[in-house]
Amino acid sequence: MAQKLKIIPLGGLDEIGKNMTALQYGKDMIVVDCGVGFPDEDMYGVDLVIPDFTFLTQNAQYLRGMFITHGHEDHIGSIPYCMQQVSCPIHGTAMTNGLIRLKLEEHRLTNQVKLITHKAGDVVRAGCFSVEFIHVNHSIADAVAFAIHTPIGTVVMTGDFKIDPTAKDGMTDLARLGELGNQGVLALMCDSTNVERQGYTPSESIVAESLDKQFKNCSERIIVTTFASNMHRIQAILATAHRHGRKVAVTGRSMENMLKVAQELGYIKVPSGTIVDLGATKSLPKNKVVIVSTGSQGENMSALYRMAFSTHKQIDIVAGDRIIISASAIPGNEKAVSRIINELYRKGADVVYEKSEGLHVSGHACQEELKIVHALCKPRFFIPVHGEQRHLQIHGRLATTMGVASKNVVIAELGDVIELTAKSCKIGEKVTAGKIFVDGTGVGDVGAVVLRDRKHLAQDGMIVVCVNISAQDGGLVTGPDIITRGFIYVKESEGLMEELRAVALEAMERCSRKRIRDFTSIKAAIKNDLSGYLYKNTKRNPMILTVITEV
Repeated sequence: MAQKLKIIPLGGLDEIGKNMTALQYGKDMIVVDCGVGFPDEDMYGVDLVIPDFTFLTQNAQYLRGMFITHGHEDHIGSIPYCMQQVSCPIHGTAMTNGLIRLKLEEHRLTNQVKLITHKAGDVVRAGCFSVEFIHVNHSIADAVAFAIHTPIGTVVMTGDFKIDPTAKDGMTDLARLGELGNQGVLALMCDSTNVERQGYTPSESIVAESLDKQFKNCSERIIVTTFASNMHRIQAILATAHRHGRKVAVTGRSMENMLKVAQELGYIKVPSGTIVDLGATKSLPKNKVVIVSTGSQGENMSALYRMAFSTHKQIDIVAGDRIIISASAIPGNEKAVSRIINELYRKGADVVYEKSEGLHVSGHACQEELKIVHALCKPRFFIPVHGEQRHLQIHGRLATTMGVASKNVVIAELGDVIELTAKSCKIGEKVTAGKIFVDGTGVGDVGAVVLRDRKHLAQDGMIVVCVNISAQDGGLVTGPDIITRGFIYVKESEGLMEELRAVALEAMERCSRKRIRDFTSIKAAIKNDLSGYLYKNTKRNPMILTVITEV
């Protein structure tokens, strides 16, 4: 029986971010992308969300390489965590590998991981797979799509892309996609992020024009925040500042790192004498200064956040400062961004952030661009990726309008094994896949139970009952003492605290009358009685912990 090509999505379906896909044929396997997701509001204390690598660790002997489409966090952020569990060469373009190298250095993995740099047009052999790098436009330099040539046909994975005819690094290589379509594309896996938007994604050149308008005739200091990875945008800021006779200073760790890598690799050309140290801006006239900052998504530790809330060590926002937010809020970050904008207004700053100002364009293809790629590739099978359920479903319907039979559109879930032959495509078995939470240095030690407890604590607070009992006869020595956190303000609720002590004491006395000496049973009795009393009288359910000590 002929071998089947297996495509296993491990991230990037039913979610935005955490992109990761494995492809396996016989005893050869490759992985495309290895990104992080960002925590939802109910993931208390969680810093990052990474894919579950169980499937990779179980099949590590078959892993021939990891291929990365571009350097955004949702495509490279999990690499250090993955490389601590499996080992394989990583293939990417120069900019992408430069950013990956920074991550490996942070995790002290530089000497353990082999990074191999390629350029658009290169073809890499990995087991039975041949992976071709194809230039695409995106909001970061050096982004590529992959044409993965397998023994049963070619799979095209677009990665994140758009079609920008005026892009400084050249338009998405539609000619090559068309050639692949003429040769025959078995399956297309395409970015679904902007599938709900009609028309075309505007060109990055629009932002450069809008920036020029904002700089023109502005006599105040200008502070611009944007995605640190958008080198084309930062290049436009540098060029515009130079044209208007302004010096540029950079603040924010990720922005500084990104600029350093981009300059080293030649992706950014800095006009001579334009960049100055942040401290030097204090001695310059306001109309000669531009500060480029992180914080476009309202991150608590970002430079713009610290400026807005007066905790930045070197920059204070003053009345008249023009703050340009050249980014749109990622879904889920709207409240955080609004909070910063309100605080900037409170300080008297002139904040420019409306989309109508043309200060941001997406890096993802809208419907008409997606149709172009479908028309060029003419795939037999279509697997929408990089989106939530509505994005995948809408993209599936769009594919049918472009000639893909509805039975050949596969809407998969994480862990599904999509089995392809030259003539068929179906979902087979399921493998382990999902979310692993990173909290500080802990990876995977925060699970559903811990999150449930954190949510409980955040919503209802906690009560701790402390009791000392005699080791000889089990009688009460001291207590019960009641400690609360996040439940009530004790000094204003002394009556309730006394009632809680009385309820806990009655529970203990009942256990004593029944000659119950088992700590677990006593704790359960106290918890049940307190819980019932509290709900009856306050309609609240705080977490209740009982600490019993023998003395």
